[in-house]
Amino acid sequence: MGDVPGNVYKALADPTRRAILDELQERNGQTLFELCTRLITRHGLSSSRQAVSQHLDVLETAGLVRTRREGRYKFHDLDTSPLKAITDRWPIQP
Repeated sequence: MGDVPGNVYKALADPTRRAILDELQERNGQTLFELCTRLITRHGLSSSRQAVSQHLDVLETAGLVRTRREGRYKFHDLDTSPLKAITDRWPIQP
């Protein structure tokens, strides 16, 4: 059975990071500016761009967010594959 890296749990423990993942689940490929705007308007979270960027770094380190550059823009995409290790370890019973 695969072991789940501790940084996945750390990443999921923070409510702001969970809100970021929710936003990427709804619409993948967002820039930092778009994510900041959505966190304010949809979740009432007024984190600075620097704070949101740090949250994205934690999510990227955990493997839950992938980034790609197109020109001068950096886009963020959700990657749920690390969550599979959790459901493999503790399967959901019907």
